[in-house]
Amino acid sequence: MSQTDVLLKGLEVLGDYVAAESGESSLGEKLRELERVALQHAEEIRKIRKKEDVIRELVKELKDVDKIIDRHNCDPSALIQILLEIQAEKRWLSKPTLMWVAERLGVPLSRVMHIATFYKAFSLEPHGRHLVQVCLGTACHVRGAQQLLNKVTMALGIKPGETDSDMKFTFKTVNCLGCCALGPVVMIDEKYYSDPSVDEIKKISEDLE
Repeated sequence: MSQTDVLLKGLEVLGDYVAAESGESSLGEKLRELERVALQHAEEIRKIRKKEDVIRELVKELKDVDKIIDRHNCDPSALIQILLEIQAEKRWLSKPTLMWVAERLGVPLSRVMHIATFYKAFSLEPHGRHLVQVCLGTACHVRGAQQLLNKVTMALGIKPGETDSDMKFTFKTVNCLGCCALGPVVMIDEKYYSDPSVDEIKKISEDLE
């Protein structure tokens, strides 16, 4: 229990005690009003601290983005490469990041957004630390891609297009992974696995940090 919670509880108990002992409700009511005001103040402080945390995290994120932009000498022609490096480091492209890139490079935000939404290499939503991709292309499909999809879903506890609550895995489907001879195949980060069992997928996922 925090110091604020202890204080609020103390005010509540004191108010009840005074009202019961003295038979007068005025002091008890004043103490309850004080408790209400203190509670409201504590909630406002929590909101302010939350906003401060968000701002602090945003500043850190944009400083990291600045380092990537500076490595490319703020060159507008390096826009795609800059976005790729941000994606690799942050695992997604946030709206503030895209706005900052447009500002630093002096290019229209509409152009940055077009590139970020056109290429599948980019994500506008947070990704897990590890990317899991199941191929649903023709070669994999006829060899049991749907069954593999179900096994991955069972092993990870998430469906295609989802990220788990621990931000460890993001699960996607693709039309081709370029290794048709291994089909059906799942790619976890940079490694290919040919038709693994549920237990094998669980073991692989548990070994990853």
